[in-house]
Amino acid sequence: MSAGFRIFAVIAVLVIVGALISPSNYYFRVGTLVWINAVSVIGMVVLLGYVGLVSLGHAGFFAIGAYSVVVLPNYGLPPLAAAPVGVALAGLVAYVIGRPILKLSGYYLAIATLGFGILVWMVLTKEAWLTGGPDGGPVAGPNPKYLFRAIGIDMTTAEAWYWICGLVAAIGGGLIANLGQSPTGRAMRALHDSDVAAQSLGVDSARAKSVAFIISALYAATAGVLLSFANGYITPEVGGFMHSVEMVTMAVLGGASSVIGALVGVFLLTVLPQVLTIFAEYEHMILGAIMVLTMVLMRDGLMPAFLNLFKRLGRKS
Repeated sequence: MSAGFRIFAVIAVLVIVGALISPSNYYFRVGTLVWINAVSVIGMVVLLGYVGLVSLGHAGFFAIGAYSVVVLPNYGLPPLAAAPVGVALAGLVAYVIGRPILKLSGYYLAIATLGFGILVWMVLTKEAWLTGGPDGGPVAGPNPKYLFRAIGIDMTTAEAWYWICGLVAAIGGGLIANLGQSPTGRAMRALHDSDVAAQSLGVDSARAKSVAFIISALYAATAGVLLSFANGYITPEVGGFMHSVEMVTMAVLGGASSVIGALVGVFLLTVLPQVLTIFAEYEHMILGAIMVLTMVLMRDGLMPAFLNLFKRLGRKS
């Protein structure tokens, strides 16, 4: 069984279990956000976990996807046709800007990607004639419950989007896991530790970094499209700096080196704020303390730390 199929199966089981324990549309709505975030953060695994590059501007790609289904229909393109065009546009932008900025590394690269994210956010907020400005705009997307109804399955709109986003996350996770086991994935992982060592082994570092950057941008844009359709409305917040930080934090907190680690981070930072609403005044304090303690005690993230713990316990038994 391939790594990709195992990851697909794990996420599929999680999607099914989530549906079985969700008692209302509110829980399906939270679950939908989990799978949308999972799509974008799984893409970050390629860039951050495989290659070791930090981007603080990926919310810009997320916004390109999200706004494509808002802007392009105004020019006669149907929303469903605008979605793949928006994702492809994000990939093209990643290819164009990736060529110069991926020559940078460390905090120089982080600042360069941050600049890209800020440029996208400024367009979203200032060019009101195109994007709707700070108020954003409605999304005239499809309602997938009619698709399910056509095949004899009756469900609410929230349930329908939950299943669609879960399926996309499962397929996306499987593809990234397979990529990690492929020659291209191994070339990317070689770059994580040392560019010089990887190049001495024949790895084309510029090409590998560019491919990783484009893949992560495509995933972020896909997540943006899903959020636009599921929400039916979009605002410039999706392209903001804090959204980029949130994506990186989810990947790092769970463990950026694997798809499962990224999922752990997504679950923690998407579901936990909902749970902590009962501690209204202390919600952010508790969440911040958990993040600080995790990074201090488990620098590789939660998932690698738990796996190492289980291995040590296995050796002792």
